[in-house]
Amino acid sequence: MTTPFPFTAVVGQDDLRLALLLNAVSPAVGGVLVRGEKGTAKSTAVRALSALLPRVAVVPGCRFSCDPGAPDPACPDGPHEAGAGAERPARMVELPVGASEDRLVGALDIERALAEGVKAFEPGLLADAHRGILYVDEVNLLHDHLVDLLLDAAAMGASYVEREGVSVRHAARFLLVGTMNPEEGELRPQLLDRFGLTVEVAASREPDQRVEVVRRRLAYDDDPAGFAARWAREEAAVRQRVVAARELLPQVRLGDGALRQIAATCAAFEVDGMRADIVMARTATALAAWAGRTEVLAEDVRQAALLALPHRRRRNPFDAPGLDEDKLDETLEQFSGDDGEGDDDPGPDGPGGGGGQPAPDSGPQGDGGGAARPEAGEDGQPQASGAGEQSAAPAAEPFRTKVLSVPGIGEGAAGRRSRARTEHGRTTGARRPRGTLTKLHLAATVQAAAPHQRARGRSGPGLVVRRDDLRQATREGREGNLVLFVVDASGSMAARQRMGAVKGAVLSLLLDAYQRRDKVGLVTFRGSAADVALPPTSSVDAAAARLQSLPTGGRTPLAAGLLKAHEVLRVERLRDPARRALVVVVTDGRATGGPEPVALAGRAARLLAAEQVASVVVDCESGPVRLGLAGQLAGELGGTAVTLDELRADSIAGLVKEFRSGRAA
Repeated sequence: MTTPFPFTAVVGQDDLRLALLLNAVSPAVGGVLVRGEKGTAKSTAVRALSALLPRVAVVPGCRFSCDPGAPDPACPDGPHEAGAGAERPARMVELPVGASEDRLVGALDIERALAEGVKAFEPGLLADAHRGILYVDEVNLLHDHLVDLLLDAAAMGASYVEREGVSVRHAARFLLVGTMNPEEGELRPQLLDRFGLTVEVAASREPDQRVEVVRRRLAYDDDPAGFAARWAREEAAVRQRVVAARELLPQVRLGDGALRQIAATCAAFEVDGMRADIVMARTATALAAWAGRTEVLAEDVRQAALLALPHRRRRNPFDAPGLDEDKLDETLEQFSGDDGEGDDDPGPDGPGGGGGQPAPDSGPQGDGGGAARPEAGEDGQPQASGAGEQSAAPAAEPFRTKVLSVPGIGEGAAGRRSRARTEHGRTTGARRPRGTLTKLHLAATVQAAAPHQRARGRSGPGLVVRRDDLRQATREGREGNLVLFVVDASGSMAARQRMGAVKGAVLSLLLDAYQRRDKVGLVTFRGSAADVALPPTSSVDAAAARLQSLPTGGRTPLAAGLLKAHEVLRVERLRDPARRALVVVVTDGRATGGPEPVALAGRAARLLAAEQVASVVVDCESGPVRLGLAGQLAGELGGTAVTLDELRADSIAGLVKEFRSGRAA
């Protein structure tokens, strides 16, 4: 068995360690979501936590880790008699990103249930994690329906598995920890709210601390067991402190004054619902127990707010999580003094003892590396007036757009944009199962088995069902697509008011892509070439940051932009062949620079059309005289043109129908 890296040997990351320890003291806090850049000890700290949890007593032979002192009366392996049990270490169970629903919640053998009337249940990861830790690395990449199942089980303390009227329930109480890199995409706000606490982590910029990180890691890699032995005393001390805090927790008093501060803080920051108030109350109580006190102080409420509220403040995916600490202090001061709470107790030392405060923002978003580079000119020729480098124009206010979808039925990742054959959705038919049966089509199964009952010797009321009779339900739902933006950043688009409107439109479409669980990519073209400002990613935040810093100017190499989009799609098809693409070209349709720019653009557009790439052209042409070049480009692409005004108008509702009818013709 691999020796884990000691929890107390993690350098820095006080807020991360504090949040994990508070959940170890009081699992009712609701888990931790750890957000941060790669290589910041997120996974290391979580895996190390399991060694600090007290050992658990279990019923021998029970696959669901029932407590021998109070066994679950509904346990599928029960009933159990109360009595002495066996002790084992608390488990840490990891949920892989590619896990299936059956792997998470468990699976019923439908064939035996129908043919023999036997509930043959194979427990899943939720059963394994009961009374331990369930760790989800890259939780933002997990399918939405799995996250829903996971969080429902965490909230109810039980898991339910139902298949065609056959159901199994078992206890599932665990400490839920998720880690994610925001660059790879965000969780939906509803799912963010279900995590009790959140912590932003970033690598230290202090050379001495970075040196210590490297020194400890190298020592651990050379001799894991010896390194762990050197930290055994510190580990034992923290383990004992967790046990003591658990025992003290029921005695902690949360007075009316602290409750009023909690309610006032949540109201001041306008968080939705009441979950934030409850989580803050539980966190403040756990903080007091961790500090060895039986009274919740103002400092506990302040620290609880810093851990429980930042992720609940997000109003859209472009908002950075965080709190205004001055406003927090003013609110706490205004409602202080009701129960004699003070803030002069500095708290104990140790991991989180001083109530470290998570940074409201992990740093500036991006480094502008994807933005178009400044150009002094093209082919040594001076730029025309108004076509030179322009500073980045601010984006107009985003607005709500209507749905743009890819025609046909796909089989891509679950999402909310285009029609697709999925595991979840409305039933549209039946087929023979390929491998394990997961979604039974009962009527089709009965229909297949019925003609053979006499030949199979049926003599009673039951139906004789064999494996060849089973039918898998085929279902239709929605998929997420790759929305590839191809944005004209040339001099013809350079007018600041005009480019601001264009950026506002693209931001609106990015927001729509976030809500529909799409991947997004960004190609820009200007001067003499096109750049991939952002390769396809699930992070709309990164796309928005690249767009905001996008300068304009130069000629209009439209063909280069379309060819670059073709190359991006070719590579992405190799990586994810099931995900269909929607290309959104944002341009006024002009093409300049090089020999025959218009003809080259037409040939590039026809190349995309030949591969049946779904496309929409957002026509940015303005002024009293319009050339209609964007409409011609849409025709070459086999797509549809829509103006900026139509993008937000009700008339866009007919866009998809027009697109489909055009493709059908």
